[in-house]
Amino acid sequence: MTATGESSGAQPLTLAELAQLAGVSAATVSKVVNGRSAVAPETRALVEGLIREHGYRRQRRRVDPAAAVELVFHELAGEYPTEIIRGVGQVAREHQLAVSVSELQGSHVPESGWLEGVLSHRPTGVIAVFSGLTDLQRERLARREIPLVLLDPTGDPGHRVPSVGAGNWTGGLSATRHLLELGHRRIAVITGPDHALSSRARLDGYRAALDTERVPVDPELICRGDFQIEDGVACTHRLLRLPDPPTAIFTCNDGEALGVYRAAHELGLRIPDDLSVVGFDDLPSIRWAVPPLTTIRQPLAEMAMAAARMVVALAQGTTLPQHRVEFATELIVRGSTAPPKPW
Repeated sequence: MTATGESSGAQPLTLAELAQLAGVSAATVSKVVNGRSAVAPETRALVEGLIREHGYRRQRRRVDPAAAVELVFHELAGEYPTEIIRGVGQVAREHQLAVSVSELQGSHVPESGWLEGVLSHRPTGVIAVFSGLTDLQRERLARREIPLVLLDPTGDPGHRVPSVGAGNWTGGLSATRHLLELGHRRIAVITGPDHALSSRARLDGYRAALDTERVPVDPELICRGDFQIEDGVACTHRLLRLPDPPTAIFTCNDGEALGVYRAAHELGLRIPDDLSVVGFDDLPSIRWAVPPLTTIRQPLAEMAMAAARMVVALAQGTTLPQHRVEFATELIVRGSTAPPKPW
């Protein structure tokens, strides 16, 4: 059933058609659809039964030009959110929409106060970036007909919530394969947080590349991080103190790669002569690192534009051709990788 369940196969009914069939006002059906309480129990049961039987088709509606897209981040730090805002802003301007930005201060699930604020001003739609909502929060947005799209979700979004992501597994595979092709065999990885789907996929890609070349995965070469520059610094110091240290490090984001650069400088090592480094993201400023960073590009602005277009389409009552959109990642080779030194 469109919007609220599975139809039996016939064309779903509009709100007005359901009202006529139930013998109640359109306003009463609207209250049932939107989960409002001021409906008699027997009337609610009647309307809900008709919806289950016939389906419910929301009317297409024009997006209010005065409305806004609500863009919520787990935190606002670095260039990552800037690229997302840039992409969403481009689509918003095309539709005369404002962009409202909020931050969860490091949390990946909004508190109830955030949701109440969103419901009070009823945006055109919500894009949750590297975060998610509880089932109850999703349900409350749906009752108010506020579309939700997840961008770079931390967990498996399933089929119920539209989402946009990148080929993280392929990116991890490509980064590690590049280092293997250069001749490296002691390849370390600095991960993101365990709860992040993108981090786990990049690590799995790393493992798959090593397995393909029959290079054993050494647990000592896997250093857990949190997508922070500080993780790159701390992990590099730990990794290079090993009896058999790595000759190359793959970091699961560009920020950690900058940390590797800092640690290498502190230890008197040269990149790529003494240590090769591959990052992930290809943020605009990273090409100005010395030497320029080899990295995996994920098109953040394009991903954000896709998420914004999905929100607008849903707000207009359009059925999405697909609920999950995944962008390809690409290896960008620059100056931070080279064959390992012969011993």
